[in-house]
Amino acid sequence: MIYFQMLWTFFRLGLFTVGGGYAMLPLIQSEIERLGWITAEEFVDMIAIAEMTPGAIGVNTATFVGFRLGGLFGAFVATTGIALPSLLIVVAVSKVLDRFRDHPMVEAILFGIRPVVAGLIASAALFIAQAAIINTGGSGLLAIDPVALAITVVSGLAVWRYRLHPVAVIVAAGIVGLAVF
Repeated sequence: MIYFQMLWTFFRLGLFTVGGGYAMLPLIQSEIERLGWITAEEFVDMIAIAEMTPGAIGVNTATFVGFRLGGLFGAFVATTGIALPSLLIVVAVSKVLDRFRDHPMVEAILFGIRPVVAGLIASAALFIAQAAIINTGGSGLLAIDPVALAITVVSGLAVWRYRLHPVAVIVAAGIVGLAVF
């Protein structure tokens, strides 16, 4: 039963998410927490691992969730579920879109979708930042972890401003985390 539920859940997520893996993250997070499959903290850890592994972050995250719930077959089911809608849609739409790409209506639709994708990506970034930087310390009171905040700011600047490779920044942040935490 869990395999069918995973397939259907990730198929729906793959079908109704526009904008790629980062845009998918808030929807994946909401759905798996609602179903009680993964906690918010576990989800943030999975995102960190998914970010370091090759491939699309949405697919990697689905794979990790599937593996956590159902082992190797669960990983296969979740990955298939999230990737299948894209495959079917790309095959169906590619010829039509290629033919009408310069049509004003198609351009207007794509222009309207872009801000939504940016908003979904920003939402995912805020969720990850909140889970990584703010902790309750078991007391129920919110507290900002200054070291985590510093790692976040320095990492963001390193990639954005200084154009350092994300993998190098991830490795460096991991070393800092190992030394500090």
